[in-house]
Amino acid sequence: MKDKILQIKQEIQQALAQVNDAKSLEELKIKYVGRKDGKLTNLLKKIKDLPVEQKKEVGSVANQTRAEIFSMLEIAQKKLGAKKEENTFFDVTLPGQGDPSGHVHPITQVRLQAEEIFKTMGFAIHEGNELVSDFYNFESLNIPKDHPARDTQDTFFIKNQPNMAMRTHTSTMQVKIMENHTPPLKIIVPGRVFRNEATDASHEFTFHQLEGFVVDENISIAHLIWTLKKLLSAILNRDLEVRLRPGYFPFVEPGFEMDCSCLNCGGKGCGACKQSGWVEMIGCGMIHPKVFEHAGYPKGKYTGFAFGIGLSRLAMMKYKITDIRSFMSGDLRFLKQF
Repeated sequence: MKDKILQIKQEIQQALAQVNDAKSLEELKIKYVGRKDGKLTNLLKKIKDLPVEQKKEVGSVANQTRAEIFSMLEIAQKKLGAKKEENTFFDVTLPGQGDPSGHVHPITQVRLQAEEIFKTMGFAIHEGNELVSDFYNFESLNIPKDHPARDTQDTFFIKNQPNMAMRTHTSTMQVKIMENHTPPLKIIVPGRVFRNEATDASHEFTFHQLEGFVVDENISIAHLIWTLKKLLSAILNRDLEVRLRPGYFPFVEPGFEMDCSCLNCGGKGCGACKQSGWVEMIGCGMIHPKVFEHAGYPKGKYTGFAFGIGLSRLAMMKYKITDIRSFMSGDLRFLKQF
């Protein structure tokens, strides 16, 4: 068997001298060292059937010869690669091909634009943690542990940490900021929020929100309406038809839902507006006295309003996108449009 192994090595050496392209080299590899029917491969499989006294001697020769053969094949491969590179024509007068550049995500674009609009109105920008305590996510906002409003926000709680949760709204920063600042206050808090709910064309379990609130003496609903209409008109670059209807949020009283006419369908009805012609844009209202109480403010001294804007939905309206899930899909065909 040793003679047969050495003979195959000699055959491969002679064949390599005739190889002048990658295809021929690949055919040679398959013929002699292919996994299934390679000539050398099949021969080496028979070593296990040899008498014990021959296995050691033949095995040593086989291992050395096999290593030499693979070394020869590797050298031939490199020579062919170098030869191909030498024969490759490169036109130095052609323009270069630059790497594609990234760009800002559409939701981030809307967020940055909203921040600039609010800055012109004198608002300060704060950011908060995405993992928050139960107190700031619920209790400080007039949502005690037995409050039914907790059922409306399906929450991602943290295993083995019952007092911690992924924030369900950016309103978690209201009391935290009030605890450390004295009015007048004009604040916005943009960021990502989480809700354990089913997804559809207008709902995601991870989405983006912008919380805002104003606190001072003698703040009224008129200030709230003016602020929100100014924001929507500026960011969507048009005068909008809006409606204010009663809405319930534990941390405001009275509470409202501000809707605007769907820009995707012109109010006719589509998937983005659930065929209603209206899109719920902003939950808002006058800050509840209980929130001021948790912040440690003197009773009855201050009033204020608060609002929460869905940045994802705002981007849908601005860019006429009908499915909110597109934002987080990671589909570059979609994202490259912005």
